[in-house]
Amino acid sequence: MKKLIAVIAVVFATMAMAHAQIGIVGGFTSSKTNLKDVDLKAMSLYHAGVAYKFEIGPVFCIQPALVYQAKGAKLQDVKTAEDFQLKTGYVELLAGLQVGIDLAVVRPFALFEPFIGYQVTGNEKWDTGDWKGSITGVTNKFEYGFGVGGGVELFDHVQLSVQWFKNLGSLYKSESPIDASQKVNYQGIKFTLGLFF
Repeated sequence: MKKLIAVIAVVFATMAMAHAQIGIVGGFTSSKTNLKDVDLKAMSLYHAGVAYKFEIGPVFCIQPALVYQAKGAKLQDVKTAEDFQLKTGYVELLAGLQVGIDLAVVRPFALFEPFIGYQVTGNEKWDTGDWKGSITGVTNKFEYGFGVGGGVELFDHVQLSVQWFKNLGSLYKSESPIDASQKVNYQGIKFTLGLFF
């Protein structure tokens, strides 16, 4: 018990010494799924939320965030040339880890960002030609994955970053409505602007 109290005290002392700020984050997301043998196109969507940044010394920064993240993909029925959308929205908890160099006015950094999330919205339905069914009710609503990238922070208040992300779980609990042999998930690129106060 004494060791646990000591560890908690060290964590709080470290946070107290760290330079901390709260902020809002948001930006552009381009995502698609990893389905093969299907004419897939990336879908341009968005993400927005709040973040808490605290710096540990001149090099390390931890930046957890809670965001709403929209992800999706477009696919086309080759027989009808009709487009179908796979679009889902998640509440995600991000654990951003940054390593950078503080150059007074600017701080370039590398970023590693594991995340977990839960699906709260979705409009994935189709019923025409060979594409028949609905993933509503059969999706795996829990998601997890990671992002890697880099960015720059200006004047300790403005962050611009870009990262490639990948979901590691599957969108479906059992089988894909398109190809049961594939583990279907999202991947893509995120551009984020953060304002910290």
